[in-house]
Amino acid sequence: MKISRISVHLLLTICLFSSGHVLAQHKNVIQPGGVWPDQQGNHIQAHGGGIIKLGNTYYWYGEQRSRGQDTNYRYVSCYASKDLTNWTFKGNALQLTDPEQLGPRWVLERPKVFYNKSSKTYVMYFHLDDRPYKLARVGVATSKRPEGPFVYVKSFRPLGYESRDIGQFIDDDGTPYLVFESRPSKGFYIAGLSADYLDVVKEISFIKSPLEGGAIVHYKGLYYAIGSALTGWRPNPNKYATATSLAGPWSEFKDIAPPESNTWGSQSTMLFKVAGSKDTTILYMGDQWRPATQWDSRYLWMPVEIGDGKLWLPEPKPFQVNVKTGVWKPADTTKAK
Repeated sequence: MKISRISVHLLLTICLFSSGHVLAQHKNVIQPGGVWPDQQGNHIQAHGGGIIKLGNTYYWYGEQRSRGQDTNYRYVSCYASKDLTNWTFKGNALQLTDPEQLGPRWVLERPKVFYNKSSKTYVMYFHLDDRPYKLARVGVATSKRPEGPFVYVKSFRPLGYESRDIGQFIDDDGTPYLVFESRPSKGFYIAGLSADYLDVVKEISFIKSPLEGGAIVHYKGLYYAIGSALTGWRPNPNKYATATSLAGPWSEFKDIAPPESNTWGSQSTMLFKVAGSKDTTILYMGDQWRPATQWDSRYLWMPVEIGDGKLWLPEPKPFQVNVKTGVWKPADTTKAK
């Protein structure tokens, strides 16, 4: 019996719907602030996150805030991609019950993962706190696989300081750094990790500016650091400073976008370098928080205008980025999928 192509397509569609999984269509456009489906068609849940690249695969970790989660746990999700546009959910890399008797509504935020080549270990840092935000520590978990499962190791105050929002920076030579905000110090620290990546052992720089959501990138001989004012869920005008060395001195902070835009309604989480054969694109990664419907919080990714000590986040519009060439371009949304 002959079966037409239409019949086969219809049969596959019925099977996908009946199993509860609808595969998302392959995309070649990033839509800043839009719903971002993974390959299973679900909005990506990787808030306050960070990305590492291993070989030709990118891994995106973030806060899992989907509905229906067991409230006794906190979850860190993991997604994988070859092109920074189409992401496959690899599962929850960390599933953690209250590790330090912190009480109801304890906090796990802004997870960042480093890969230690020497020990072949993935090391996750995250902000760990109680609901009043008085603990102010970093938590550490490890895994032998990028997708986990990660196992909780410990928590501590890096260099003895309070730590809330954290960021990560991996320099061009592979050296890892933790960035953390310390409220009593009224600024944020850049600190070096131990050889096993399980501790923070050296203060590299203290940037005395009351900012959180710290992110750093090295581009053409300059370090650029950005941060967000301390306004909680509400977006604000994020700012940047530059230095020829991580140790500073750092320049005065300037706006990265029109102040009235409040950074286009977002808060910084990472500056990610896409270095290719023809060019290098620096992606601003920000979160558009929706505190009342956290599962619907969005991601604002956009290439920045950068160079000669200037950094600017233009008005977000759909774009395409080629991870092989490092070239980005505005998307023609009339043709793009």
